[in-house]
Amino acid sequence: MDAPPRTILIADDHPLFRAALRRAVEEAIGAAQVHEAADAGALRAAAARSPEADLVLLDLMMPGSRSFATLAWLRSQHPTMAVIVVSANESTAVARAALEFGAAGYVPKSAPLAELVEAIRTVLGFGQWFPAAALADTTPAQGDPAAIAARLASLTPQQYRVLELLAQGQLNKQIAAELGITEQTTKAHVSATLAKLGARNRTQATLLYRSLEIQGAEPLSLGR
Repeated sequence: MDAPPRTILIADDHPLFRAALRRAVEEAIGAAQVHEAADAGALRAAAARSPEADLVLLDLMMPGSRSFATLAWLRSQHPTMAVIVVSANESTAVARAALEFGAAGYVPKSAPLAELVEAIRTVLGFGQWFPAAALADTTPAQGDPAAIAARLASLTPQQYRVLELLAQGQLNKQIAAELGITEQTTKAHVSATLAKLGARNRTQATLLYRSLEIQGAEPLSLGR
């Protein structure tokens, strides 16, 4: 009996690049169920509809997320989905941070199609694909992305959403209205979120979330 086709999520706000990513998927694995998302909200919806997805091809800089937040969310809420970051950012530090936040691969958008095809095959074969410079970089990452990712992974989807709203400076009343819950329930979610993050207050939780912001460094070597 033939195995069911792979399910792939493509998240990028540029239609032409989504088409290029779809072509790379076709060349890498043939027939597949491919779902596209043009922003972070659409990706979340697609992930909820297809929790069995094998792979996400993710642009970090989309409407609704211009940081590692979406990558961290995917790894915490959908840990069985492998993620390849496909980014215009070619810094070693960004690729290394993506690795530490749980990505299985990182391919610059300037890379040839053949490299992206090979990256997809490698990651779906349970391997990793990163630029050589990112793998060789042993500089301690600011904020310890691995530890932050582990704490984020402990949050429920509702608690993660509460964290995002806290980081936007929203008060309990505003969070309750946004989520359609009572203020008492909101207070309980806030307390549980702070406890899981090891944050003493909202300010600390906000700083942790903002540590997901991307800070570039030196250009990558495009070798694997």
